[in-house]
Amino acid sequence: MTITFVTGGSRGLGKEVASALAKRGNKVVIVGKDKDRAASTAKEIGCGFEIVDLENQSQSRLIADAMLGKYGVPDVVVLAHGVMSEKMAKTLRTTDSEWNRVMNINLNSTFTLVNVFGSKMAEARKGRIIIFSACLGRMSGPGNAGGLAPYRISKAGVNALVRNLAHETGHGSRGFLVDAICPNHSRTDMGGPDAPRSAAEGAETGIWLATREFSAGDTTGVLWEDREIVPW
Repeated sequence: MTITFVTGGSRGLGKEVASALAKRGNKVVIVGKDKDRAASTAKEIGCGFEIVDLENQSQSRLIADAMLGKYGVPDVVVLAHGVMSEKMAKTLRTTDSEWNRVMNINLNSTFTLVNVFGSKMAEARKGRIIIFSACLGRMSGPGNAGGLAPYRISKAGVNALVRNLAHETGHGSRGFLVDAICPNHSRTDMGGPDAPRSAAEGAETGIWLATREFSAGDTTGVLWEDREIVPW
């Protein structure tokens, strides 16, 4: 059975991914902060759940280590958690607390979970990690002209982490895959009710990456948008 961990799995994009993979027969464990919501979602889609505040890096490492002992080395890890920065959080106007809040959740916890889970997956020479990033974290193209500094920079860091890790692990040649996703503006708690895409549309590429067959010559270690590779 395919063991799958999904952070942010109690709602939004993470819930869409977790639900789809559970329906495919994966043994899914969602990770969330709100115990009541995580328990409700887990009951709804038929999966397990763990509770952690991903803003707390040391707690995140402890829970991740405990999950390895409880469930074993995962085959798939989908990191779909994240927060938006305050609208006025430009580089010269944001505060230390706002900067650290966004960085801890979006980037530091991502590193910690990849560090804990990914090391064991790479040792086993199997598995894939899929991280929900953002096109706002690109260093080229439209939408990178400033503002929302903590969010944009945290997502640029996620993109760099993915690319660097892919180089370190042989770009899939050793059985370990890592990719980033730009889900675009989707109707979630963070995206708001007026976003042009549904949560299902935003999650679709993540589900595809989690289930696609990977063959020699296929690409990993990149940023995907609607199943297409987009420039960093």
